[in-house]
This record gives sequence, C-alpha cells and structure tokens, in this order.
Amino acid sequence: MTEPTTETPAAPCPICGKPGQDRKYRPFCSARCADVDLHRWLGEVYRVETDDAEDADGE
Repeated sequence: MTEPTTETPAAPCPICGKPGQDRKYRPFCSARCADVDLHRWLGEVYRVETDDAEDADGE
C-alpha cells in the first residue's frame, strides 16, 4: 500500500509551463525560470497598476 501524501501537486511554472520538480525554486521549475522572472521585474516588464496619478515632476 502506498501512503497518502499531503503535498499538493506541482503547479505549472509561470514562465515555461513545465511542472515544478524542485521545491527550492517554487513556483518556478528551475533556477533559469526564476532568473527570467527576476529579470522581467528588474527590467520593468511587469508593472503594478495603481489609481494614483503621477505628479508633474514625475514623483
């Protein structure tokens, strides 16, 4: 008999869609996909929208 596991099935990687195998990089499948995501954040590809209007001087 196999023992039931309490671990949920791995969700697909948000970058490439492969199932995540290594818990170390969760929610990504690998260090590469984690680095791609970080690069997108640092390159301002991802943006969090707000209702705040920008000031005239950009602040």
